Amino acid sequence: MTGDVQQPKAVAAKPGEVSARLSGTLTLLGLVALFSLIVALPAPTGLPEAGKRVLAVAVLAIGLWCTEALPAALTGLVVVLLLVLSGGVAGFPEALVGFSDPVAYFLLGVLTIGLAVSRSGLAERVALFFLGRSRGSSRSLYLQLLLAFPLLTLILPSATTRTGILVHVYEHALELAKVPRRAPLARAIMMALNSINRLASTVILTGGITPVVAASLIGGIYWSQWLLLMSVPYLALLLIGSATIYVVYREGFADRLPPLPIKPRTPLTAREWRTVVITLGASALWLTDSLHHWHPVVPALIAWILLLAPRIGVLTWSEFERDIGWTNFFVLASSLSLAKALVSSGASDWLASLIVAQVPVFRDSPVLVVATLLVASVPVRLLIPNITGFLATTIPIAMAIGVQTQVNPMICGLAVMIAGDAVLYYPAQSASSLAVYERGYLSAPEIFRFGVWMTLIAFVVVLAVALPYWSAVGETLRVG
Repeated sequence: MTGDVQQPKAVAAKPGEVSARLSGTLTLLGLVALFSLIVALPAPTGLPEAGKRVLAVAVLAIGLWCTEALPAALTGLVVVLLLVLSGGVAGFPEALVGFSDPVAYFLLGVLTIGLAVSRSGLAERVALFFLGRSRGSSRSLYLQLLLAFPLLTLILPSATTRTGILVHVYEHALELAKVPRRAPLARAIMMALNSINRLASTVILTGGITPVVAASLIGGIYWSQWLLLMSVPYLALLLIGSATIYVVYREGFADRLPPLPIKPRTPLTAREWRTVVITLGASALWLTDSLHHWHPVVPALIAWILLLAPRIGVLTWSEFERDIGWTNFFVLASSLSLAKALVSSGASDWLASLIVAQVPVFRDSPVLVVATLLVASVPVRLLIPNITGFLATTIPIAMAIGVQTQVNPMICGLAVMIAGDAVLYYPAQSASSLAVYERGYLSAPEIFRFGVWMTLIAFVVVLAVALPYWSAVGETLRVG
């Protein structure tokens, strides 16, 4: 006797899932319509046609990255394709330029270090130490993380490196403490790693891309002077930003953490020692770049190779392929391509000219000149995902405006740097943010909302803290 084959029953989607899918579809259609409208409209005066088309791609990309209407890596591929099909760039070599940028491979090397810290057992060991020191207090665990940022900056100046390691450490800590992935405490810790950790690096001139690029564009700033000028404003950003995270996710700090599983202390294993030595070796090379003048990607690649090398490393190639988080690479590389297209197409210069047109109105009020520069930097930061592209666009213009209005050009340059560096509106704007976002603790809209908060905080810090402080240490606002 032959029985009937039962077909699997279709599982009905829940009302919430249907609503989310419909909302995502409508968002996607709306963004595509906006992109098509910008492409169809005539270019404004002074904006090249190619620049208008690149701006259309940028608006679409920002919308997709902020709303998660498409997966982030898929949005990156859409960016590359549309840059070519829209006529924003000459061809695919120009659209793929971000994929040959050293920064993309620096990110892969740093993520490999973080993965090795996790796989070797070192992350769990450090996580148990932090949890033990917190004595069951969520607030203490959060405070330890915040204190680690400036301290680790001296050893690991790159925010991306610190984040790549700490995200694994605190992920283990949250798992050991049985804290759900979307719990307020987990989101608070990951938001601090996403948005606050980066700020500690900018205090030091050799702390990353932002201070190096900004100092070279401004010119005439040496290491100790940079530390003097940045220490107080960035300490204020760190404190106010951390307090804002605490307030936003305050529910997560009320609960006690469960007791830890009792494990006997054991010495570091051979794999852990190798991970420590390779990581510290890369850090030593980053800290001594003034001696050997290597690009930061070189130590990252050395660490990457050693960690995967047979009998030396701690990872197999299959582990690397499976767990590295390729979303980070595709999003960062495509955002670099977009940033460079904005510059080469003339879109960045056109945006900057809009700023120039507005500022001279406030020639008689230096504070209003700086405030206008801060406000004008927001749409530029939104449209240019890469911090280097943002700085290269805004700092020269801000300093030129300072000369025209007799406002200290250095202060104008530093003010827009802080306005851009303090905020992240979507993960593609920072390699360290991508390392956190890819773990699934934070949503893109959540990152955008906190970016708005940090925008307001940056304005307050520049106007109420930085300007009086810089005047007190000899950098007066009015010159000439």
